[in-house]
Amino acid sequence: MDNRTKEEFLNGQLLLIDKPLGWSSFQAVNKLKWAIRKKFSLKKIKIGHAGTLDPLATGLLLICTGKFTKTIPELQSQAKEYTGTITLGSTTPSYDLETEIDQTYPIEHISEEMIQEAAQSFLGAIEQRPPVFSAIKKDGKRLYEYARKGLEVEIKTRTVHVSAFEITEINFPEVKFRIECSKGTYIRSLAHDLGLKLQAGAHLSELRRTKIGDYNVNKALDPNVFAENLLGPSEDGKKS
Repeated sequence: MDNRTKEEFLNGQLLLIDKPLGWSSFQAVNKLKWAIRKKFSLKKIKIGHAGTLDPLATGLLLICTGKFTKTIPELQSQAKEYTGTITLGSTTPSYDLETEIDQTYPIEHISEEMIQEAAQSFLGAIEQRPPVFSAIKKDGKRLYEYARKGLEVEIKTRTVHVSAFEITEINFPEVKFRIECSKGTYIRSLAHDLGLKLQAGAHLSELRRTKIGDYNVNKALDPNVFAENLLGPSEDGKKS
C-alpha cells in the first residue's frame, strides 16, 4: 500500500512510472491524477510529466505532483537511456510503426561489422533532423499536423549528443540496441539515419526508456499498480 498523505502529494512528490505500450503520456498522468484526487477527495492537484513518451514506446516516465512540478524543466534536461529494436530493410514516413511501411530495400550486403561501425559513427555531437511526424512546432502548428495532411515543410537540423550506441543483438532484419543520449534526441531519427548509413533503409520497431538521469525504470510502477496501491484493488477498478 501507498501510505503517503494528502499533504505529501500537495507539497510535491516525484513518481516513477513505467508507461505501458499503447498509453499516451497524457493518459498515464491522468490515471495518477484521478487516483490521487479520488483518494483524498481533491478537486484539483498540480501534476505533470518530465518528457513525453510516444504511445508505441514503453518505459520510464517521471511524474511530478504539487510543488515538485517546478522541477520539471530540470528533470527534462537530464540524459536519457533507451533500449529497443531497429528493423532493417524497410522505412516508414514516421520512422517507426505509427505509419505503414512505404519502401523496402535489400539487406543482403549488410554484415554485423557494418552495423557496429555505423552505430559508432553516431557517437558524440551530431546534427539530427527530427521526424516529420513529431510534436515540434513550426509556424504555430505541430509537425505531425502538416505530415497528416501530406504537406511538406522544411525541418531544421538540431545538435544532439549521443554518448553510447551499443548494438546488443543482431538477428536480421532486427537489430537490438542500447542508447544514451541528450535531451531532444529522436531515437526514430537515429534508426532512420542508421538505415541511410547502411544503404538499406530502417525504422524503429520497439522502444523502451530505461533511465532519465539517475532514475531507473527498475524502480518504476505501472500506473494501474500505482492506483491500486493508493486506493486498493476494489476502489481502483483499473480505470484509465
